[in-house]
Amino acid sequence: MRLVIAHCSVDYVGRLTAHLPSAPRLILVKRDGSVSIHADDRAYKPLNWMSPPCSLKEGEGVWTVINKAGEKLIITIDDILHDSSHELGVDPGLVKDGVEAHLQELLADRLDALGAGWTLIRREYPTPIGPVDILCRDADGTTVAVEIKRRGEIDGVEQLTRYLELLNRDTLIAPVKGVFAAQEIKPQARVLAADRGITCVTLDYNALRGTEDDKLKLF
Repeated sequence: MRLVIAHCSVDYVGRLTAHLPSAPRLILVKRDGSVSIHADDRAYKPLNWMSPPCSLKEGEGVWTVINKAGEKLIITIDDILHDSSHELGVDPGLVKDGVEAHLQELLADRLDALGAGWTLIRREYPTPIGPVDILCRDADGTTVAVEIKRRGEIDGVEQLTRYLELLNRDTLIAPVKGVFAAQEIKPQARVLAADRGITCVTLDYNALRGTEDDKLKLF
């Protein structure tokens, strides 16, 4: 991972145009090819970014990032304050708490709760950025990636979106749809999921255990 802190301006040229005037920012270049621009007041969300696969060309004072669609992220660097690279190795992935792990196990055994004829491909399906909780097929044979949370928030939808971007490049399983499943899903997460074409499912832990009505609520 490469970390660059610089005074820079940023222009995005693609389906639309966007401009960030010159200011001190963090430029994050990851091994997967992604490039993101961060400020110090926006939590985890970057100001602008380019998802992989993309290429980075470093010129004199100008970096140009181009993705497979030909869209460009042009970073004009006035002054570099810090530039370092770090080898992070393979990440072990997120360790889920007991409830999330048990939800995954229960839902994998009861995929009929999502729909008649759904079948399991694999739990913890590996991707370069971490495992997908459940990969399965619906009754029509379409591949579905299921991300499970105890509490569903925006970051969980973003996580599933990244998984879907990678999975849909695999011609053996594409197209892949997404299901975001949680015991509680925040309204903002539902809005973002709908915008990404992801289905939200509210999980009833007791119902999955077979102690109550076993119907899931689909939204």
